[in-house]
Amino acid sequence: MWLSNLQHPTKNEIEEHDLSLSDEQAMIQETALKFSETLLEPNAGALDEGKGREALLANLKTLSENGFMGLNVSADYGGTEAGTVSFALAIEALARGCASTAVTASVSNMVGEVIQAVGSEDQKATYLPKLTDGTYPAGAFCLTESSAGSDPSAMKTRAVKDGNHYVLNGSKLYISSGEYAGVFVVWAVTDPDAPKGKGISCFLVEAGTPGLIISKAEKKMGQTGSATNEIVFQDCRIPATAMMGEENDGFRVAVSELAGGRIGVASLALGIARKAMDTAKAYVNERQQFGKPLADMQGIQWMIADRETDLEAARLLILQAASLKDAGHPFAKEASMAKLFASEAAQRAT
Repeated sequence: MWLSNLQHPTKNEIEEHDLSLSDEQAMIQETALKFSETLLEPNAGALDEGKGREALLANLKTLSENGFMGLNVSADYGGTEAGTVSFALAIEALARGCASTAVTASVSNMVGEVIQAVGSEDQKATYLPKLTDGTYPAGAFCLTESSAGSDPSAMKTRAVKDGNHYVLNGSKLYISSGEYAGVFVVWAVTDPDAPKGKGISCFLVEAGTPGLIISKAEKKMGQTGSATNEIVFQDCRIPATAMMGEENDGFRVAVSELAGGRIGVASLALGIARKAMDTAKAYVNERQQFGKPLADMQGIQWMIADRETDLEAARLLILQAASLKDAGHPFAKEASMAKLFASEAAQRAT
């Protein structure tokens, strides 16, 4: 009897959570896989050895020209308008070939989305086409500082009003694509007396602006082909019109955009894991021991089955978060779950 009292989902609710791919999404995934195999993978080894930068920039240009740098940006600004599910599929596919290129694409898409979400019409018309058409090789997201990582509201970078300008002073750490980004989205404190997290504003700073210094490159354990730098602001003078959104409302913007960024990180991790498993399965079918392929050994089969289960669960978590975002529903929890599970699944797979 108690079953009759259950609330059953409506047809529309079921359709909203249908995770099968549309024709457009399948085409974007297929195209991304093609680029991954033919363009990115051949250069990935060189990038990890500190070479191949020119090929990386050429590949980023190709990705831009084919719509991969503005997957969730309006067509009015050169974007693809393909949505978050397509973004997740594309980043996963690109990461199979080269994680360093995929993280650049992921962050650049984030930059495009934040400009579209809170930028003025003039800012959107000025910067989004340059991101989507490859004029800018990449965009950079400048939030983290040495004492403000997991707690970005503790940032120290200041933006002081001076007439019709702001003067930026401070530094940001671990900034992806710092060496070749064309535009930087920068968060800085504009009201130091406000409660924590309430006096932060968001700015757009173009590469080459006096006082914007691309500082030391980080030495990393992985994704070494992706430039990751400290960015220093030394009396960096920008027009007041460079502020995005409302003054002192920047932290809310950052938190909102980070939730979407977690879908990108999860997709990147899944792509790495999928490539690792494809490589592992090819190897165990080829490698012979005791007169038979390793793939015929039950212990190896169990290991592969466990990892494949991991990857399928990660895929479903990512698609759920992405589809919720596309439908306009809250998705922060689901995106965090996807990032956690997919990144740890990738560690187990590799």
